[in-house]
Amino acid sequence: MTILKFSGEVAEFYQRYRRGYPAEVLDALVAEFGLGAEDTALDLGCGTGQLTLPLAARTRSVVGMDPEPDMLAQARKAAAGVPNANWLVGADSDVPALEALLGKGTLGAVTIGQALHWMDHETLFPVLHSLLRPGGGVAVLTNGAPMWLHDSPWSRALHDYLSGWLGQPLVRTCGAEQEEQDRYRASLEAAGFIAGETIVEYEDEIDLEFVIGAVYSATPEDRLPKPDERARFEERLSVAISPHAPFVEPIQVRILTGRKG
Repeated sequence: MTILKFSGEVAEFYQRYRRGYPAEVLDALVAEFGLGAEDTALDLGCGTGQLTLPLAARTRSVVGMDPEPDMLAQARKAAAGVPNANWLVGADSDVPALEALLGKGTLGAVTIGQALHWMDHETLFPVLHSLLRPGGGVAVLTNGAPMWLHDSPWSRALHDYLSGWLGQPLVRTCGAEQEEQDRYRASLEAAGFIAGETIVEYEDEIDLEFVIGAVYSATPEDRLPKPDERARFEERLSVAISPHAPFVEPIQVRILTGRKG
């Protein structure tokens, strides 16, 4: 399996241009798991903390865990002044070690935002079941499809430009496809969770800078255009999509939940 590195400059772009989550998403998590001021939450694959930090405002404490130190360095900067946000370097394969640190049945929720496609969910979910308190659970969130896979002229133009630049079509949905969601649901139920789903939808008008930054945030470090190549890359991208402005992005946040009975 090829290991893609989202480090260095990519982590900086990720912090600046990755979309956060609206309040309705946090409200849904609180309602589903009965989260409150006594709970600890784990945000697994937390990136630069787009979900970790709003969770901190709804719980006693939150642990953001990610395998990329550069992502966590950006998260710590963003978390300045948030004393109940904590950070751990680790992947899903390291989660069993958390039992010794946190104890069984201690977590109110485990969130996985736009990251489960990097993990072995069939192995992970049973481990999480033992870490969660009764009524707590797992939430798998997909924060919209990639912006180059929307059904709009500007998105199709972006897809064509990026496919030509990379030399291959862009097809990965980062877990948003129904087939992937069905697999996740089946694995949650097999691990003993009661599955459910909430959908939050909205639209956001973005500018060219945000489009470019979001593309860079999703590009592995070794494939990122070199600094002296970026002006040309950005100029060509602008020529491809600017005739199709405004850039309105439809966002569907899917929250697949597994509650422990």
